[in-house]
Amino acid sequence: QGSLVESGGGVVQVGGSLRLSCAASRNFFSFNFMAWHRQAPGEQREFVARIATGGRPSYAESVKGRFIISRDNAKNTIYLQMNSLKPEDTGVYYCAAERPFDVTRWGRGTLVTVSS
Repeated sequence: QGSLVESGGGVVQVGGSLRLSCAASRNFFSFNFMAWHRQAPGEQREFVARIATGGRPSYAESVKGRFIISRDNAKNTIYLQMNSLKPEDTGVYYCAAERPFDVTRWGRGTLVTVSS
């Protein structure tokens, strides 16, 4: 049992910024990776960014140079700083806890809408 709770979504104009947060239970936060995925309307869920327990990040090509993933180990929280937002960044953003040979744990998501 555990939890992943996202927050920080909302409506923002093109070119604007938002910061998402994901508060995790301690057991999930200890997984090998914490990640953000997103799902646009009518589309499949896709990978956005991932951060390892040691802090090493990785990004989807579509967000490289615009998004920054980080973690605060004292707060069991990860963040996604999203800059230079585009309409195609619109979607529900899900926090995930990932580790090999185990199912991914998901939060309920937070909606991000980028308006033009």
